Order: sequence, then C-alpha cells, then structure tokens
Amino acid sequence: MEVRTILWPTDLSKNSIKAAKHVSSLALKYQAKVILLYVGVDLLSYFRAYGDPSKDQLEHFQSWELKQAKKHLEGVCAQELKNCPNIEVKLVQGDAASEILKTIEEAKADMVVLTSHGRGQEDLDQKSADFGGVAKKILANSPVPVHLVNPFTK
Repeated sequence: MEVRTILWPTDLSKNSIKAAKHVSSLALKYQAKVILLYVGVDLLSYFRAYGDPSKDQLEHFQSWELKQAKKHLEGVCAQELKNCPNIEVKLVQGDAASEILKTIEEAKADMVVLTSHGRGQEDLDQKSADFGGVAKKILANSPVPVHLVNPFTK
C-alpha cells in the first residue's frame, strides 16, 4: 500500500490529540503529507430550537472559532508533528463526518487517522465497546483505510 497523504481530522479534544503520535509515526514511515483537518461546529444544527441567528452573528462566531482552532492547531503541529515532512492545516465549517469524507476525496487522501472517541466522549467508560458517532460514520463510509486509535490506551 502506498501512502502519500494522511488525513488527520481532529476536534482538538483531549481524546483526539492522542492520535498525534500515530500520525507522526505513519508520516515518517511513509514520508507522507499530513492534512490536519478541523471542522468547525455546525451552529445551525444547534439553533433550530432557539430560532436562527442573524447572518452577522453566525459569521462572527464562525470566524472566531476558526481563528481559535488555527492557533491550537499550530501548537499541535509545533509540539506533536514537528518531525513530519509536510503538513497542511485545513479549517472548514459543517458536519464533521460529511466534511471528513469530502476532504478524503478532495485531498486524495490514502489513509485517515482518527480516534475512536472525540469531543463529548472524554469521560466515557474506557471499557465501552461502542465508538463515537463521527468515528462510526467514517469507518462505515471511508473509501480509504482508517487507522483507528483508542484514546484510552497508553
């Protein structure tokens, strides 16, 4: 299997950052490019119960969120991926699973690395056999191999 591009989607949670050592190791092994993907929160899926925010409110929050995420991602690159030969940071808004699957196709990724549990799952019982929602969708629909990391192991 030839691996030229590795997609690492992260929600910047404590769990998802635990995939970094796997990403770094695989990138070095294959001398692959790493695309570090952050998908901003799909705010419209939350606001339906409260009414729709104005366009200005939505754009302001989305802009702020992506700026904060970019700062955190730069820190992750500097600390966790410093040995990787080629890194691209990509920030998008929308549904996490849909955007990950879209990025696999657009970037022609050869592999996806993600954790079995991300944000919202950090206090989950470590013995749970069930994966997080995004991980389930990616495993079921990815056209490329998925390297799934258990964030509860050392």
